[in-house]
Amino acid sequence: MTSRRSFIQIVPVTGVALFAARFAHAADVDPKDAQAAALGYVTDATKADKAKYPKYAAGQTCVTCQLYQGKASDATGVCPLFADKTVAAKGWCSAWAKKA
Repeated sequence: MTSRRSFIQIVPVTGVALFAARFAHAADVDPKDAQAAALGYVTDATKADKAKYPKYAAGQTCVTCQLYQGKASDATGVCPLFADKTVAAKGWCSAWAKKA
């Protein structure tokens, strides 16, 4: 049987471990990575290759994409296209889809 004192000592440690585990897997996408290169991912949308990706339009950034899983105020967010790695909020790739 666990005493209340033991429980109170375990809870903060468990909380920190769960918090760390949530963010430990997220890594920034390298634009030179094969998947990123294939999609034309750039960390700064203004540097998107407009000749190669004519679909790009000013204002299209990861933060305005349907796939972006972060808050609008976050500098980075998770993207399922990149095995749940983080992408720059100001980034862009050819899979961009307008957020509903």
